Amino acid sequence: MSPFEFFFSFYGLLLGLSVAELVGGFSRVLHERHRVRFGWLTPLLALFVAVDLATFWNQAWRFFRGAPFNPALLLIGLMVAATFYVAASVTFPRVTAEGVETRIDLDDHFWAHRRVVFGCVLAANAMVWLLLLLLGLVDPAWAALWPPRVVIGICLFAVCTATAAFAPWKRVVTAALVIVLAYTLWNMVRAGAALVASGAWSPALGG
Repeated sequence: MSPFEFFFSFYGLLLGLSVAELVGGFSRVLHERHRVRFGWLTPLLALFVAVDLATFWNQAWRFFRGAPFNPALLLIGLMVAATFYVAASVTFPRVTAEGVETRIDLDDHFWAHRRVVFGCVLAANAMVWLLLLLLGLVDPAWAALWPPRVVIGICLFAVCTATAAFAPWKRVVTAALVIVLAYTLWNMVRAGAALVASGAWSPALGG
């Protein structure tokens, strides 16, 4: 087992729990849809958290596959993934704890818990940014990962996520959510376009 395989067996498990919590929360809400007012803020928030989780899986492959084994990296992975787990677990309400006859408004849930969700997402990303920044200070190869486009994207993500978490004005919060979600989806579209341009991949056929 390589150092990355050992690290990812731990880190990937924790991220997987976040995905399970997010999907499970949506499933529970869908199961109780007869007493749920969905709105659109919480579904958009869930989509944002899901896409950002996928980017963390991608970052693990890009940034950690060459890392040596070190307990400090396990601790960093634990902190990042645990923070994301909190965000995923709060995105949807615990419908079974609300009472069978209680009506649930997902927009109300969004406004009540947005600081926790956006704050945890921002904190998890900030830990990775800080780690990469420290690596860039000691190794020019890591510093090359910070071209102006990436820096601008990180600033946009950080400002919009912080605004969505802490701004007191509902229209500003909504606009920040839409912008940061559009930015993350745009990055996924760019990745998909690059995959298509490269010819995708050939089927693995044969015995």
